[in-house]
Amino acid sequence: MIDPSRPVIELHDAALAFGSRTVWSGLDLSVAAGEFLTVLGPNGSGKTTLLRVLLGIQPLHAGTVRVLGHPPRRGSRALGYVPQQRIVDPATPVRARDLVRLGLDGHRWGPGGRAPHTRVDELLAAVGASDYADAPVGLLSGGEQQRVRIAQALASDPAILLCDEPLLSLDLRRQDEVTALIAATCQNTGTAVLFVTHEINPVLPYADRVTYLGPAGHAVGKPADVLTSDNLTRLYGSRIDVVEAQGRLIIVGDDAHHHAEDAA
Repeated sequence: MIDPSRPVIELHDAALAFGSRTVWSGLDLSVAAGEFLTVLGPNGSGKTTLLRVLLGIQPLHAGTVRVLGHPPRRGSRALGYVPQQRIVDPATPVRARDLVRLGLDGHRWGPGGRAPHTRVDELLAAVGASDYADAPVGLLSGGEQQRVRIAQALASDPAILLCDEPLLSLDLRRQDEVTALIAATCQNTGTAVLFVTHEINPVLPYADRVTYLGPAGHAVGKPADVLTSDNLTRLYGSRIDVVEAQGRLIIVGDDAHHHAEDAA
């Protein structure tokens, strides 16, 4: 049973390093049940590796991390994971419902543990994927595949949903659809969401807070407090300007193409 009064994720003075290179250090982060936290930053800032730390795959260099009050461990069914978009061979015979079923009973050995068809159907319906439940995954569009992956990640009723660049290769309409779907899940189930992305605008309406990992430090807070010209200039170590045009944020400056941005 999850205690709603306690954070589901806690990092204290956490540091991540590879050899002599420190990716980030002194990171203090607390995530509450049901919170939608967006993780932003340039390439190489350790966004995906932060998720790997929480999944129990990557150890910290220093500091502490707790997931649901315990050190992270591999294979925890309390964590759902939506990986980065991958190209699936169109000839792959795995259907959408087969992929979701793996999220239900893929951890079991042997022929036992047959997942109820009704539960798979419920998950597919929840993400709006019922119409292509029996279609091969490789023949689905990028947005359709992401819906199926979200259903698979939700199969274990996780307390935490980790999303690693779920908007890659999606057009703006699909980005909005996928983000709204994940946010609705967060609100309806009390699941905490960590949403790693380079696309700011689709997540701004839903983000409770933002964690920005930059070359010169990091910041955690409300989007309006973190995503400012002065703040990003400090975090990036060179001049960055944040401007709003037609309701969308545009981040420009040195190496701006590496930033979380939507200048299109």
